[in-house]
Amino acid sequence: MLSPKKSLNILRKTNALLEGHFVLSSGLHSPKYIQCAKLLSYPHLAKDICKSLANNIKKNFKQIDLILAPAMGGVVIGYEIGRLLKKETIFCERVEGKFKLRRGFSIKKGSKVLIIEDVITTGKSSLECVKLIDKSKAKLLGFASIIDRSSKNSLKIKSKIVSHLKIDVPTFKKDQLPDDLKKIKITKPGSRFIK
Repeated sequence: MLSPKKSLNILRKTNALLEGHFVLSSGLHSPKYIQCAKLLSYPHLAKDICKSLANNIKKNFKQIDLILAPAMGGVVIGYEIGRLLKKETIFCERVEGKFKLRRGFSIKKGSKVLIIEDVITTGKSSLECVKLIDKSKAKLLGFASIIDRSSKNSLKIKSKIVSHLKIDVPTFKKDQLPDDLKKIKITKPGSRFIK
């Protein structure tokens, strides 16, 4: 298993750990952003992180029938974890602002489903995926991510999150920004509101 220090070095080397002023998909502001798409664009560097996450998942979830990943951020990590664990993996995508299963994907009634994302901050996307599992009368096993950057104040998920790395990065509501963050130009890197 990779140490947190080595993992952070890989995130920096792939330019996946960014600094500035970011508005996250949740609407919260942060001085750091983790762009796992950059990490995953270097498979030879990401492979150890993916293996570590797959091992953590195996230890925590004994019987997985299906992996569900929210697009966009969860697609590549969902695929890779599905490959490593030899599990069927599908993704959901936004249609008119709501997650839907398309492309012939479905969730079988009674199946045990694990939701995988790249980064979990508030858990909003993951909880939207839960609605698809409930609608299919399947069973939610839990949540997994490469990075868990949630905090007690921002997390909407009440279940345990299995991750490769837990990173504590402050987040702020728009009306509670520190002065130094107010001075930095805002970047909106997430994909939730892309039209």
